[in-house]
Amino acid sequence: MLEKNKAVFLDRDGVLNQEMGDYVCKIEDFHVLEHNFATLKELQDRGYLLIVATNQGGLAKGWYTEEQLAEMHAHMKKLYAEHGVEFTDIYYCPHHPNFTGDCDCRKPKPGLLLRGIEQYNIDPSKSYFIGDRERDVEAGTAAGVKGILINSDQPISDVLDLID
Repeated sequence: MLEKNKAVFLDRDGVLNQEMGDYVCKIEDFHVLEHNFATLKELQDRGYLLIVATNQGGLAKGWYTEEQLAEMHAHMKKLYAEHGVEFTDIYYCPHHPNFTGDCDCRKPKPGLLLRGIEQYNIDPSKSYFIGDRERDVEAGTAAGVKGILINSDQPISDVLDLID
């Protein structure tokens, strides 16, 4: 049987890029947290897949477009790649309960993580979800993944000892 992968799921805003207090709607406001380059490279070198799982309700609100979001993600991937960090995938929930009703992918629901677990043959019991909101930890728990709560813009190196 194929051995399962292990992953570190990552929230985006406040974890991979600077928390703006509201939606990051344009590339000029998208500031990558450079203090996480080395830590994410270390996790990758330890065999973890790095998968982004982010709520992007601003899409449902019409505050930015899919194209603008893709541009921000391409920019993020490029900057991290320059430091040897490759994201296996980026999952996002485009919904917002006030605009599109209920969905199974908006955190704290585990839909984004479950997609990654299935698509990349991931063992949830060997995986983690790092986020700066309680809903990230809840989504991780619901998916069988260990949630790790950090403060917005806190270096991931501060919690590296919590990851085997």
